Amino acid sequence: MTGTIEATGMHALTGPFHEALRRGELVVQHCKACDRNIMYPRHLCPFCYADDLDFVAAPTTGVLHSFAVHRVGSPTGFEDDLPYAVGVVQLPGDVQLLARLWPDADGGWDAYTCDAEIVFRPADAAETERRPVAWFGLPD
Repeated sequence: MTGTIEATGMHALTGPFHEALRRGELVVQHCKACDRNIMYPRHLCPFCYADDLDFVAAPTTGVLHSFAVHRVGSPTGFEDDLPYAVGVVQLPGDVQLLARLWPDADGGWDAYTCDAEIVFRPADAAETERRPVAWFGLPD
C-alpha cells in the first residue's frame, strides 16, 4: 500500500499533516495567495486555484458538528478498533475535518453532544503511526 500512496504523490501531499500529528501537533494547509486555510490537503487551493500552499498550526479547539459511534460493521481493517467514534469537527476559520473521538470518563461517548466544544488531544506515537488521524476529546 505504501508504494501506491507514494506513486500517486499522496505522501508528499499529506506528509506534513502526518508528521505534525506524530509530534502531537495539529496543522492545516494554508493558501498564501488568498490567505485561507484548507483541509484536507490538496495540490491546488479550492478557493483561488493557486498552488502556493503551506501548512500552519491549527486551532486546537473546535465544535463537534456530528459524530457516530461504530460498534459493529466496521470497514475492513478497523475490526479490532471496535467500538470507536468519529466526528466532524469545525475549527475556527471554517476548516472542518473528520477526527477520532476519545472515549469519555465512562469509557463511552455518551457525554458528547453536537454543537459542543471539543479539543485536540494527540494520540501516542504508536497509534499515530498506525492510524495518522487527528484525535479530539472533551474539554477538561
